[in-house]
Amino acid sequence: MFDRYIVVEDTLKNVPDGVQFGARLPYYRGLGLSMIEAVDVTLDGQSVPPEDVSVTLSGQTYRVPDMEHEPDAVWNFGEVGTVTVRRPAGLPPGEHEVSVRFRLRVSYLPMLLTGQDRKVLRVGT
Repeated sequence: MFDRYIVVEDTLKNVPDGVQFGARLPYYRGLGLSMIEAVDVTLDGQSVPPEDVSVTLSGQTYRVPDMEHEPDAVWNFGEVGTVTVRRPAGLPPGEHEVSVRFRLRVSYLPMLLTGQDRKVLRVGT
């Protein structure tokens, strides 16, 4: 629904042991984390294993594989979550392609919803 707003511009940065960028949920309502079937991340065309991805929302960090066990945590509409990818070497300065694909389970819909965005973001020096 809101695919072009998933990856947040100007948010890519290296952090100790990884890379971070901002992302929004591609749905017009908030969803419980247990309703998020997948958060697939690709950096420069290479898929990142789910166990190497976490999302921080309202100061709380959740590993993607553990989100299905979080029935009380919610990713609110418009909220920018910080996606962290474990990557000890980080990314070299310059432009990098960042892609995120969500699969969402909505209780009143008979099928999974998907949303995907891909942007070229820049890591500073």
